[in-house]
Amino acid sequence: MKTSSNDEPIYDSSFVRKLFDEMSATYGIVNLVSSFGFCERWRRQCVEQVEIPAGAVVVDLMAGMGELYPRIVKRLGTQQAGDCRRNERGRAEEQGRAAIQGGPAMLQGRVVAIENSSEMCRCARELHRRRRQDGPLTTEMEIHEVDALRSGLPDGFADVVVSSFGLKTLSNEQLSVLAHEVRRILAPQGQFSFLEISVPQNRWLRTPYLFYLTRIIPVIGRLFMGNPDNYRMLSVYTTAFEDCERAKQIFEQAGLTAQPRSYFFGCATGVVGGCAET
Repeated sequence: MKTSSNDEPIYDSSFVRKLFDEMSATYGIVNLVSSFGFCERWRRQCVEQVEIPAGAVVVDLMAGMGELYPRIVKRLGTQQAGDCRRNERGRAEEQGRAAIQGGPAMLQGRVVAIENSSEMCRCARELHRRRRQDGPLTTEMEIHEVDALRSGLPDGFADVVVSSFGLKTLSNEQLSVLAHEVRRILAPQGQFSFLEISVPQNRWLRTPYLFYLTRIIPVIGRLFMGNPDNYRMLSVYTTAFEDCERAKQIFEQAGLTAQPRSYFFGCATGVVGGCAET
């Protein structure tokens, strides 16, 4: 991962928010088509890295349109409810209910989506409204338009933190802030799993992959009535980010345990871990 600084305008939160506001109408379909459907497989694998107890609170940071929600629901209950640490932090739970007004009563579990783009939040709410029309939901999703680096959630609020395809838009300094925020909001024995598009190390795959990111994906974006310059920015972020290795180191420096993950020969990578034992 190359060195990146907050001084670079592409990492400014207002720039990133505007970028995703503009891409919101076409982001889902372009992401699916341009990845040949792999993005959904990678999201599933990201969520499968963690055990989600029945009744757990799951926080999805940089949630986009809430694409991880269906995967989270399928994963809920992979541990016994007694393994969930919620009873040991009742005070934090009550603070969370007070902090997030109007949230639904917890059913099988609770998903809290944190997203800074107002248009992405609008799309997420619309998608979730359609899910409700299809029938009763066992797990509701609360969607909050707020910066993931300053979520405002109480200490020890989350049993699990997940995130897909948001790390690349953060500078190293912002990654450090994120890592400390994850540590703060995770409950004791809480887990996290992050996923990001990456640059493969294999040179035979790296060259055509970068060509595809920089030249083909913007064309696909244009075909679906998106702004090709916006989709070109995704390759800029990905090239600068490279992979999750540096993110792993930053998470460890924040006092979290962290392990690397690689998906499809490094075309996507991840970092998985939890609160370090004290």
